[in-house]
Amino acid sequence: MNSTAAGETWAPAAAPSLARPRRRLRDAEVPRVRLARHVVRLADGHQVSLAIAGRGVPLVVVHGFTANGMLYAPTLSRLVSMGFKVVAIDVAGHGGTSVLPVQGGDVDAYAADLGRALEELGIRRPILVGHSMGGRLVAQLAAERPGLASGVVLVDAIVGKPWDDLMRWLKLAPPVIGLYAALMVLDLAGTVFVVDDTARAARLARSLTRLVVGNVSRPWRLLGPARSILTSPASVPVIEALGRTNVPVVILHGDRDLIVPFATARDAARRCGARVVAIHGAMHAWLLSDPETFPGVIGELLKAELGSAYEQALAVSGLDPRTATIADIEGALYEPGSRVLELTPPLEFTRSGARRQLPRYRWSTEQAPASPGAGVDA
Repeated sequence: MNSTAAGETWAPAAAPSLARPRRRLRDAEVPRVRLARHVVRLADGHQVSLAIAGRGVPLVVVHGFTANGMLYAPTLSRLVSMGFKVVAIDVAGHGGTSVLPVQGGDVDAYAADLGRALEELGIRRPILVGHSMGGRLVAQLAAERPGLASGVVLVDAIVGKPWDDLMRWLKLAPPVIGLYAALMVLDLAGTVFVVDDTARAARLARSLTRLVVGNVSRPWRLLGPARSILTSPASVPVIEALGRTNVPVVILHGDRDLIVPFATARDAARRCGARVVAIHGAMHAWLLSDPETFPGVIGELLKAELGSAYEQALAVSGLDPRTATIADIEGALYEPGSRVLELTPPLEFTRSGARRQLPRYRWSTEQAPASPGAGVDA
């Protein structure tokens, strides 16, 4: 059993590299990390469910529609081993987070609720990661509050003109919503079948089954989030506003996404000056089908945009990124005596018996335009 001491400097573990042969990594075992689950009550009485693990730089993960933070647990544990304090927050109406008492159909209310949770947890300048609906929420939050995030990672996010056009068509032709729902089921089912490891596929199938049963038994909880997606204002102004904040943004998107077309990522990237990382052969829920790809991409981004964002966040706090210890980082990026520090379990890695594998998906990057929104038609 190994633990991380507060006096150690922050250094992310090496992520899997696609330059190596495609085989099991005999010298790398997946560490078992305990994700502590909590339900906290905010000052306004709203209950928010979250999972926390790790020490160091805050990485806040916001899931997609119908999901919850713990569904991403295999990926989250690998991110913890890379040197992050991972905080996965359940959106209102999902997981253990209560529904919004008012304005449950307003996307602004969901973003505001997320912002209140970050404030009351005492998290400063996190890297925000949002998948699908979560991508819209973190983009909106970072755009409205430029000093909040040190970096933003959008994963198959519902932001961009192609997505806005799709939502307009669904409003004009409500019967098409049934076809779109069928595509969502197909994409999610395909997630299980593309998993190479039989044991992992079985675990994922069980997790998805529990998720579906929970949602079916309490369908009213999802009415507000669903309405917020269908009736939300256009996302184009949000992504353009995000580009004007100068917060580093990276967009990851599966090029076989059946739910949010890949063209959405390219459009959003042009509008906010972000780089697109295309995940080849990946559908909408690729984060669930392979826990190695996302950490692999993040490992590369730490040498580029995210690394610069982290260094800037520490420099603003008067720290030298080269010598800052974990204790220094947590003193700078969390409020003194914050709830998130109190709720974080001791960081201990134990042997899981599972071996690391190379990422299932390959990826490539498309550079951002010279200036946000260049050459984009409204």
